Amino acid sequence: MPSMLDAVVVGAGPNGLTAAVELARRGFSVAVYETLDTIGGGARTEELTLPGFRHDPCSAVHPLGIGSPAFAAMPLARHGLEWLHPELPLAHPFPDGTAAVLSRSVGESAMSLGAGDAGAYRRLVAPYIGHWDTLAADFLRTPWDGLPRDPYRFARFGLNAIQPSTWLSRRFQGERARGLFAGLAAHAIAPTSGLATGGVALMFALAAHERGWPVPRGGSQAISDALASYLREQGGAIHTGTEVKRLDELPPARAYIFDTSPTALARIADLGQAYQHYRYGASAFKIDYALSGPVPWTAKEARVAGTVHVGPTAGEIDTALRAAVGGAAPRVPFLITSQPSVIDPSRAPAGKHVLWAYGHVPAGWEGDATEAIERQLERFAPGFRDLVLARAVAGPPQLAQRNANYVGGDIACGAFAGLQTLIRPKLARVPYATAHPSVFICSSATPPGPGVHGMSGHHAAKAVWRRLRAAG
Repeated sequence: MPSMLDAVVVGAGPNGLTAAVELARRGFSVAVYETLDTIGGGARTEELTLPGFRHDPCSAVHPLGIGSPAFAAMPLARHGLEWLHPELPLAHPFPDGTAAVLSRSVGESAMSLGAGDAGAYRRLVAPYIGHWDTLAADFLRTPWDGLPRDPYRFARFGLNAIQPSTWLSRRFQGERARGLFAGLAAHAIAPTSGLATGGVALMFALAAHERGWPVPRGGSQAISDALASYLREQGGAIHTGTEVKRLDELPPARAYIFDTSPTALARIADLGQAYQHYRYGASAFKIDYALSGPVPWTAKEARVAGTVHVGPTAGEIDTALRAAVGGAAPRVPFLITSQPSVIDPSRAPAGKHVLWAYGHVPAGWEGDATEAIERQLERFAPGFRDLVLARAVAGPPQLAQRNANYVGGDIACGAFAGLQTLIRPKLARVPYATAHPSVFICSSATPPGPGVHGMSGHHAAKAVWRRLRAAG
């Protein structure tokens, strides 16, 4: 290893690994330092419950992973990453045993919403179908990073995306379409009346039609392992089990890139109050289940979907999110669930299954939402509890302990609210740069925000290599 590295990355999550890869493949010397004994950050896989049951402690389903421009430019398949597509990306069941769906087919999705809203849904997504590559490149970036590749479509999408989900869904007449749309918007972990929640919903819908909502074979760890393998192939080094408390504990380097929360970055790099106005949002309460059989969903569509949203109406979903953001304990939570063993038998012993589920709770909440979550699951899958062999429960304190970036249990590493929706971690022409000329941030606290897509790392690396080349 040279005496002076070009770059040191702190944190081996998907963004940190992507930043390291982007620099290493351009000839820079790079080393990654990770506090935990294993790499992965928000993309890990562990036996949390029983032997042979492989769970994803954090992210599980990756529409923005398979649709990521950064990942698409890397030979990750050669390094072991294989995407598996369930029969349906998403099902949104209703109490009557039917379900709205997000299918790879726009037509099938539209018809599941009911005849009254099928045309409205087609008209909403039609302008963007077939244009994922430019759309993703334009929106998975910082808004002021040059001109968009497709200005017309960028502007048209932007006019839709800036709207609250509640506004955008006014074009729908029925509860089926509005419920599906609210469920998609809920991935922002903010009330569906919030700024740009319509864009979150629309982006996830388009991702399903254009790229699917796949799971990686073997679990989310496969994404991190593929990035790490490619990094090592390019000459990069990874050091695990190394907690970094101060900048001077790291080896000499021309640049330091932090895949951490802004709070941790300010503490380690001695940046004082640089991010004092940065806000963290509501948390999740997550349960990983080992099951003796498949989830007995009443809706047949849910039995073959990789992801199932549990909470039927837009009103119920918004109420649950408002409660979490407002500090109230969950009574009827909206659940985002994933059942990867429907498509990947390697995730559980023969005939057995895993289920990944979370509801929304207040930041730092120390209560137990298990009963509320399972009551909601039983509502749409009667007999579910009879299948539970074991459960691994993680509320906000456990989530924060598992991943230091999840401050207060905020799995998005920052609230999706107000101006912070569009400007994070603070107003700056280059949001990856800091007041220290050699220190950068690449976590999901930076644009384009949460998700296992590596784009924050990609853009941070671009800022770094521009700085390094300018310095000569």
